[in-house]
Amino acid sequence: MNILKSHFRYHKSQRNGIFFLLLFIVFLQAIFFFVDFSSDENTAVSQTEIVAFQQEMDSLKNVEAEKNTPKIYPFNPNYISDFKGHQLGMSTDEIDKLLAFRAQGKFINSAKQFQEITEVNDRLLASISPYFKFSDWIASGKNIGKKYTNSKIDKSIVKKDLNAASAEDLKMINGIGEKLAKRIIDYRTKLQGFSFNDQVFEVWALDKEVADKVLQYFEVVKPPSIKKININTATFKEVLSIVYLDYELTKKIFNYKNQVAEIQSIEDLKKIDGFPLEKFNRIALYLDAK
Repeated sequence: MNILKSHFRYHKSQRNGIFFLLLFIVFLQAIFFFVDFSSDENTAVSQTEIVAFQQEMDSLKNVEAEKNTPKIYPFNPNYISDFKGHQLGMSTDEIDKLLAFRAQGKFINSAKQFQEITEVNDRLLASISPYFKFSDWIASGKNIGKKYTNSKIDKSIVKKDLNAASAEDLKMINGIGEKLAKRIIDYRTKLQGFSFNDQVFEVWALDKEVADKVLQYFEVVKPPSIKKININTATFKEVLSIVYLDYELTKKIFNYKNQVAEIQSIEDLKKIDGFPLEKFNRIALYLDAK
């Protein structure tokens, strides 16, 4: 008991020290309670930083939203599909009206007619019509509302150049869609251009009936300028790249060239055993002996 009492006994100087310590603590607490340590300047800076951060976040959100928004490229409204129509903001009823009109074999030739057929509102028409791209003959007002069929040829129709026809032009032909139009143009590119009208019949998977329809409205007006290969200096690979030559026929040509040392005229190719004479005029488009 005496031991405990000895710990709680303080002499005068100690008690004075404790008193001043308590007084100092109370003084500090009063300062913290009554004095405002906040700074208007710091608050203003913090607010500015917050606004700047918010603006940056909004800018990033706008960039992301713009990135995720489908871009609209020029297109022919006659070929709007269900998916494309919904992307443009058309209702199901508006799309159905367009498809029903197209099912009759008719074509839209202006933004005004597009609105009359689909009954889209002015706001939607104003947002998408700047991207409308019609085929040349539609834009010129010829053959409006018709899709070319296998009926009798209209004598008044002026045939367009087959080598200048676009995919949209070809899709005007009844029976030709996106894939066939692309296939015709790809083959034309491979040939370096159509030199004969009947080369259309060589396009893979193009029915004769559809090819006949193509030639009702297109023909070779301006033959292509084909860069010929010198048969005497060309490599095996260069000659093989010609559309009408396969490996076996190319090999026969080179064997013949080795036998005669030099081919004097392309006509000499007809002397090769097994040479397809029916293809000579086409093969001669790409080869030269000089």
